Amino acid sequence: MKMMPLGGPASPQASCGCGSTCPETPAGNSLRVIPGYDLNPFVEEFLETPVGRVPRVKTALSRADWKGALMARLGPGRNDYKVSPGLYAVGSPDAGSPVLVTANYKLTFDALRKELSGLSAWILVCDTKGVNVWCSAGKGAFSSEEVAARIAATGLSEVVSHREVLLPQLAAPGVSAREVKRLSGFSVTWGPILSADIPRFLENGRKTEAAMREVPFGLSRRAVLIPVELSHLGRPTLIFFAAAFLLSALGAGFAAAWSRSLLLLSAYAGAVMAGAVAVPLLLPWIPGAAFSVKGLWTGLALGLAAAFHFRAAIGSAEFLAMMLLTTALGSYLAMNFTGATPFTGPSGVEREMRKAIPLQAGAAVLALVLWVAAGFAR
Repeated sequence: MKMMPLGGPASPQASCGCGSTCPETPAGNSLRVIPGYDLNPFVEEFLETPVGRVPRVKTALSRADWKGALMARLGPGRNDYKVSPGLYAVGSPDAGSPVLVTANYKLTFDALRKELSGLSAWILVCDTKGVNVWCSAGKGAFSSEEVAARIAATGLSEVVSHREVLLPQLAAPGVSAREVKRLSGFSVTWGPILSADIPRFLENGRKTEAAMREVPFGLSRRAVLIPVELSHLGRPTLIFFAAAFLLSALGAGFAAAWSRSLLLLSAYAGAVMAGAVAVPLLLPWIPGAAFSVKGLWTGLALGLAAAFHFRAAIGSAEFLAMMLLTTALGSYLAMNFTGATPFTGPSGVEREMRKAIPLQAGAAVLALVLWVAAGFAR
């Protein structure tokens, strides 16, 4: 259902996270996009404010929200799952209500609003290019400049009487409270890690408890990331299968290429299970601090299992090739998972990659050389 246009002459069109187009205000500021111009499922009505209408959003997630979240978790549309940057409201906020700042990744936006039932607050959504708070802060999209620009673009100083914004702690890598104050005149108060702690945080006089500063990473939080990791492997899997078929045909001929390529594909599947599934699920119990080492152990275990399973159909070189391939790729895929965890920073990831990738690549190349050599030995 479309809302009638807000007052003013026609203006250039700007991309909106709702999948349609949203007009900019005629003020000429490209940052000032009117959020919620279309009545999205999460918008229930508009509030009149000194700077114009502001969409009031629901705190209960709808079927459309859950469907969108599922698709984002599974991969399709994940890179464009966002809402328009700008000012939103929950409840019946007034000039003294708190201002909660967040990213415009819709999963993040939904995680915040669903915890605000019964509260009245403003939500200032920054343009983080559809990326969550932590990642966008690390990449520079959630920055001091963006927060200050969004404060100015929305006319926040005319909406609230105070000069304070509440930011999630995970935005700290990209946002300087001092710089936001200098650029906008608004002071920054750091909120809790989890949106679920915001009601208690506000009740406590906007003070965080020790538990609110800890990043939980239990089994459920690790498991929910697995579909995203798997969604990235569609094209690489097709390329690998084509390469496996051609390499399997060398020496052995095309008559044997199909069965040999399926053996190699089973080693690849074992690597995926080792690095993208077993490591996230078994993370605390796998030896080693580095993710590449954790993936090495799970890859070695599944590589040996695959090689022994087909032992009667393969020779010694093929046995070793399957084991090496699963170990190398399992280690690599596990290392990819590092960025989804709170265990290390960008510098730690870079150090691990510099050490691990040459070894992983060497083991994978050796595996393929052995596989081709085994074809000629048949």
